[in-house]
Amino acid sequence: MVILLVFGTGDGGSTPLGTIFILKENHILLKGDHMENILLVGVNTRAVACSLKKLGYTVYSSDYFGTMDLRSCADRVQSVLDQKPESSCGKFTQRFNPQLIRDMALEMVDDAYGIICCAGSSPSWFPSHKIIGNRDIGGVEDKFSLYQKLKKHFRVPETHLPADIHEAVEIVSNAPGKKFILKPRSGAGGYGVRILEDKNIGLLKNIDLGLLKDMDPEQDPTNIIRELSSDECILQEFVDGENISASVLSTEDEARTILTSTQIIGDTKLGQMEPFGYCGNTVPYIGDMEISELAQKVVTHLSLIGSNGVDFMARNGELYVIEVNPRLQGTFECAELSLGMNMAEAHLEACQGHLVEVPAPHRFAVKMVVHALQSSTVGNLNFPGVCDLPRPGVIIERGEPLVTVLSSGQLREDVIYTARKLVGKVYNSVKVENQ
Repeated sequence: MVILLVFGTGDGGSTPLGTIFILKENHILLKGDHMENILLVGVNTRAVACSLKKLGYTVYSSDYFGTMDLRSCADRVQSVLDQKPESSCGKFTQRFNPQLIRDMALEMVDDAYGIICCAGSSPSWFPSHKIIGNRDIGGVEDKFSLYQKLKKHFRVPETHLPADIHEAVEIVSNAPGKKFILKPRSGAGGYGVRILEDKNIGLLKNIDLGLLKDMDPEQDPTNIIRELSSDECILQEFVDGENISASVLSTEDEARTILTSTQIIGDTKLGQMEPFGYCGNTVPYIGDMEISELAQKVVTHLSLIGSNGVDFMARNGELYVIEVNPRLQGTFECAELSLGMNMAEAHLEACQGHLVEVPAPHRFAVKMVVHALQSSTVGNLNFPGVCDLPRPGVIIERGEPLVTVLSSGQLREDVIYTARKLVGKVYNSVKVENQ
């Protein structure tokens, strides 16, 4: 262990002079004359970039969307999308390639002294000593591996990795009282998750595996057959209930739940076309303290550090662990609004072995991810409470993320109403393209 006492004229952040930093194995020093450049990597880095900038860091970003407000917070930005007026941003599921984000990030990695991996990236891409957060997340992001780690210790949905279609049919047929969902083995945001309907099961029963390679795509319009014939899809019991998530700060020695939230999933009023697609959160969740305690136990069991999220489904008084996010979560902005704290700072401190004091929630906050209802040309969307701004004049396709709306206040109902009103203002400020 090395103890470093820092003196000087200040670093532009919030760390007091004379702060003692303890460097344990697997931790890196973040503050000081030579440790101020942080690289963010992921699909959307805007929220974290802006919080790091408030702390005085030089921020580099490799992301997918390249929103206008990201560029006001980051010192160096490389994005997959090159947003241009009168040009379509395309479909995320068709254009997103993690390799592109990785390659852009590797161009900046030598200039960065620390790297934070957000959703859509992997710490395995980079030198491990530069990672600020969890370094080995394969067993958590792989949903079947996560199930194997948790099933003997927590209540989890029955989960299978079928060897082929016939095994999948057998699993479903042997559980007549249950519904199942198909879920990508890895990934986030609820993309590609759907209920396995009875009509699909009937189709699967009659498939000749020997003819699978030559099957016309029109015979498998939803790709269910091909997905079940690979090892990239799991079959999971569908637990119908309330979507709840918990945000947990943790060190190697301690875990503390700082906030719980209700997740907004598959909301068609927000233009979400994915039935299980993430659309935001409402915080704090007013409910049983068991959620906080259980989330802490899950994070401790998995030996995670920094800020992590645990997603639950509550049904008939029972809590099922659905997924674990070993990184900063989508509740990031809501946590800052509700708790009045800088979540980037809390993550950095936790990764150095120190849990910051977290106040009780003093405001309700809501985040709504607004998706285009139709193919639309973006107008001026720079309103208070609207983030992730696309470049004016670009075309956002139906069902694709348009902006993020944030609202906070003392009454939960008022906060939700204000957010919904702002969503309507956004929709009224875009021009629907002729179909």
